[in-house]
Amino acid sequence: MAHPLLAHYLAAADGDFPDVDGGVTILPPFDDGTECSVAMTGHAFIATALPAAALAGADGFGGSMSPDVLRLLAGPDGEIGVLDATLVGRGTGLGGPDVWEGPGHSRIDYARRWRRNVRVHGDERGFVTISAGLAGRPELSIEAGETSRGLGSSLLLDALGLFLEDEPVFAAVSPGNARSLRAFLAAGFTPIGSEVLIRPGTRP
Repeated sequence: MAHPLLAHYLAAADGDFPDVDGGVTILPPFDDGTECSVAMTGHAFIATALPAAALAGADGFGGSMSPDVLRLLAGPDGEIGVLDATLVGRGTGLGGPDVWEGPGHSRIDYARRWRRNVRVHGDERGFVTISAGLAGRPELSIEAGETSRGLGSSLLLDALGLFLEDEPVFAAVSPGNARSLRAFLAAGFTPIGSEVLIRPGTRP
């Protein structure tokens, strides 16, 4: 069954956001034990095995992303992922780059560690990973080659052809990676929030 966070992502993709109430919706962790903190405008979602009472310091006005809350979720020896901006675009169904036959890459390894059903497509411009991402959402990431500066947007536009027409396609992009963020925005992606993935460690 789909994780309940997926419904909130799909609603946001259609412009239907949660109420700006400063609240936090607590959801169950994912099947593999991964947890997350997701912030949208004025409301947050936290997928965790912790009880809501343990997260009294979290709020929907940025508090869900505070270091104290993230460390509480991870525990003293858990892993806290990077802060990413959450973006959404739309598939075109036009077909895209062929299956990638180039060398391995750390971005591919990262995708396979955090996501499911990872496929890699690309060409001389670089490659994209297609996967089932957070909450099972359709997700895309990109690695443009150093000799392909300025072509990231065209690679992204072509990659959207690998998804069904009008299908929501999500991406998690580091806010500091301005080159990648600009490429996604130029390809028509829209910001809907932010997120941090967590692998909890030992808990009392």
